[in-house]
Amino acid sequence: MSAEALRFTEIEHKYVVAAPFDLPRFRTTVAALGPIKAGTIQVRDRYYLTEGGEARHFLVRHRYDEELHHLTLKALEADTEVRVEVNLDLGHHAGDQEAQVEAFMTRLGVLWSGTLTKQLEVWHFPDCEVVYYEASTASTSVCCVEFEATRKESEAEALAIVERYERATGFATASRSRVSLPQIVFPDLTETLARVRR
Repeated sequence: MSAEALRFTEIEHKYVVAAPFDLPRFRTTVAALGPIKAGTIQVRDRYYLTEGGEARHFLVRHRYDEELHHLTLKALEADTEVRVEVNLDLGHHAGDQEAQVEAFMTRLGVLWSGTLTKQLEVWHFPDCEVVYYEASTASTSVCCVEFEATRKESEAEALAIVERYERATGFATASRSRVSLPQIVFPDLTETLARVRR
């Protein structure tokens, strides 16, 4: 697949990390690779499973933070390594449009929804984004490390980029998660998906 064909494709590996995860050592290791930019940010993500999303296997995410205000379609795949992701930039000019998004999504037939917050640390490289975050809901939290290719001339090249950063940070032999973050932190979403697919 070409870069244009991969324009709306997310290519990443996600690892759920359990305590005791040595975050200071991970920070030092990633910083030594020479990121072009790094930072921290807190984000709020609200996910929706609609009737159309159930039929065509996707979730819609509304994200609002200091940097981004997006409505995103994210495919539900058996493995999240390579999946469709389409972002609509809602901009910050009108502020947080949570109420408008909720009303819009409700008209699409919401079967399930859930909100989480993420405290992220992000390292930007010319070809990859490395992220550590803690994602929390009202009842649970999980810590993850993600490697996402931002240069995607081909699927093979993008996966090779991800694997290079995994090797450099000690994740090459770790077991990655193959399900989406909402499926990890929202057991009721998993139950809903299982029920509607019967």
